[in-house]
Amino acid sequence: MRKSVIVWILVAAAGGLGLWYYLAQRQAAPPAAAPRPPAPSPAAIPAPPAILHPVPAAGGMTAQSTALPTLNDSDPAIRGALSDLIGAEAGKDLLARDELIRRIVATVDNMPRTKVPLEKRPVVAVAGQFRALGDELHSTIDPSNFARYTPMVDVIRKVDTQSVANLYFHFYPLFQSAYQNLGYPNGYFNDRLIAVIDVLLATPQLHGPIGLVRPNVVYEFADSKLEALPAGQKLLIRMGPENEALIKARLSELRAALTAARPQ
Repeated sequence: MRKSVIVWILVAAAGGLGLWYYLAQRQAAPPAAAPRPPAPSPAAIPAPPAILHPVPAAGGMTAQSTALPTLNDSDPAIRGALSDLIGAEAGKDLLARDELIRRIVATVDNMPRTKVPLEKRPVVAVAGQFRALGDELHSTIDPSNFARYTPMVDVIRKVDTQSVANLYFHFYPLFQSAYQNLGYPNGYFNDRLIAVIDVLLATPQLHGPIGLVRPNVVYEFADSKLEALPAGQKLLIRMGPENEALIKARLSELRAALTAARPQ
């Protein structure tokens, strides 16, 4: 009897040690790794958007003349090229002092939106103050405002559209880089530019007094439909019907020049 008791004590002890070892091993063992999700099939990965309006290869330049500065060092080159195109005096008076390509890209991208950040514009502000006729409750745009845009509109009137397109093609890799850095790694800037030109060309042509209200510091269009227009369209309206018509005509020419070029 005593031997049988000793045997049962040994069996129980062995079982207890076995249970302790099992629990200890279970606590020490790392948790099982979660199953790795299967890699997406090539068909499930979205393809980059198709390019609708490709520019000529290498900006349309020959192999001997394709060297471009980096985007960070591009101001002297683009400023010099633009000044040659519009005139040194106009270049000095109208162009922003730094980051011209980044400013152009940011402004183009924001034209169809509700606001264009003033600190990103590539040209200096027009001279003079905006004027309205009437009081803050019932007023209209003073037509004398339209003359404030005369220096810029004269440059646009005189510049050769094909020369503008050629300059753009030459510097296009930098415009593309600035656009991707803006937050569009798969975007194509020339397609965005054409789309923005189309938005500006769709600006309504208004004639007669344009009503304003002034709920805060700045004036707004009294017509809520006009106030809801994209920022680029509202800018053209504020420039006056004659200036708007001329700029839209030049934009149509530029669009034709940018889309006529075929990739090489």
